[in-house]
Amino acid sequence: MRKYPQWFLIETEDEYNIVVKRYEEIKYAPKGSLAFKEKQLLVHLISEYEKSTFKFIELDPIEIIKCRMEDFGYKPSDLAKQYGDKGTISKVLNYKQSLSLTMIRMFSELLNIPPQLLIKDYDLKVSK
Repeated sequence: MRKYPQWFLIETEDEYNIVVKRYEEIKYAPKGSLAFKEKQLLVHLISEYEKSTFKFIELDPIEIIKCRMEDFGYKPSDLAKQYGDKGTISKVLNYKQSLSLTMIRMFSELLNIPPQLLIKDYDLKVSK
C-alpha cells in the first residue's frame, strides 16, 4: 500500500510549489480513489494560500484565467480537452464570447481560481 504524504497549511512559496507539483501529478486521479481525495485536499490548500497571497482584483476574469494557465503551464488545447470544445475556448480567451456558468465552474476547479473572480463583468471585443 502506498503511503501518502502528510499535508499541512501552506505557509511559504516553496511549500506552495511542492503542493502544486504534487497536484499536477495526480490531477487526473479517478474519482473515489485515495489520490482523488488527496487532490481535493491539495486544491483546498492551494486555494487558501492563493486567497491570502495573490491579488487578482485588478484583472478581468479572462486575464486571471490566462495568468493561471501560465502558472500551470496549460495551453488553450489543455482547457479544450477538459471543456470539450476548442472553438468555444478560443472565443472566450479572445474576448469574443462570455464565460458560461459551466466554464466558470470548470476553470475554477481546474485552475484553482475562486469563482467570485470569474463572475465579474468584462468587455467583449465587438467584431466590425
